[in-house]
Amino acid sequence: MTKIIAFESSADETSVAIVEDGHTVLSNSVATQINSHQRFGGIVPEVASRHHIEWISRVLDDALDQAQVKPDELDAVAVTYGPGLVGSLLVGLMGAKTFALAHDLPIIPVNHLAGHIAAANFNQPIQYPALALMVSGGHTELVLMPKQNQFQVLGETRDDAAGESFDKVGRLLGLAYPAGKEIDEMAHRGTAQMKFPTAMAHEDNYDFSFSGLKSAVINYVHHAQQKNETINADNLACAFQNAVVDALVGRTQKALANYPVRSFILAGGVAANSQLREALQTMLTEFPEITYIPVPIQYSGDNAAMIGAAGFWNYHDHVFAGLDLNTNPGLDFELGEF
Repeated sequence: MTKIIAFESSADETSVAIVEDGHTVLSNSVATQINSHQRFGGIVPEVASRHHIEWISRVLDDALDQAQVKPDELDAVAVTYGPGLVGSLLVGLMGAKTFALAHDLPIIPVNHLAGHIAAANFNQPIQYPALALMVSGGHTELVLMPKQNQFQVLGETRDDAAGESFDKVGRLLGLAYPAGKEIDEMAHRGTAQMKFPTAMAHEDNYDFSFSGLKSAVINYVHHAQQKNETINADNLACAFQNAVVDALVGRTQKALANYPVRSFILAGGVAANSQLREALQTMLTEFPEITYIPVPIQYSGDNAAMIGAAGFWNYHDHVFAGLDLNTNPGLDFELGEF
């Protein structure tokens, strides 16, 4: 059995986890910074970096205590080296290097996006080839996996990510950051009495665009305010969320029709959205031969357990790094990247 300790600090969560054989979580300690960033309406990089420095040792100790694992029982150290905020990434990277050096363990470099997808293995084993819809605050991508640890981006957002659009509309409605969960709850209370556009719905590609949708919502609100009309926030949230879900499901349906895969994975922070999970489940009845594997909600946001899962892939493929490993804030996928 392979035990990997993993470090994640790409944005506003400081996390250390211990994962066995890529699919069993022995511990997953997460310190969130949401309360610190809420007053700013989003992540402030310098604030995030300082919080990571404050919490990295605490979550490390907590992860070891939870798992009841000693350092000499570990096989490797996995760490996120990108994408993300450079200052935040550096804290986790230095923590991982220090731990690896102190305990003579190899270092495994992990792509944060691969981690989100690998977390599907906490639900059930991924069967290949697979297609993943990776939806978070910073990324919206359709990723084809011909086999384990190989990635090909079929389509991505050309502007705002889906999660980013939730936060921007939430700010317009006066909601606290992050706004995704509250908008989801509001949408279930409301009815879509207006319809917002689904961008690029008829274009011959797999890309997404959400900036036009965001602008349409802003224009609708401003127009109502100029006319002194009262806006039903629940109905607005419902219409907005419908447009986001329609775009995500529509592009996914097209990709599944054109690429024969055995598994479909829903990953990323927005994977916790109940309407999206249900809409994809309904759409996938058209593809009974495909196994639907949504990442468990507790592992859909940023966490180190997912980095341990992806780290196991790299461990299996003998992908290691030295102490000179540096951050790569703009890291993305390429076919056969690892």
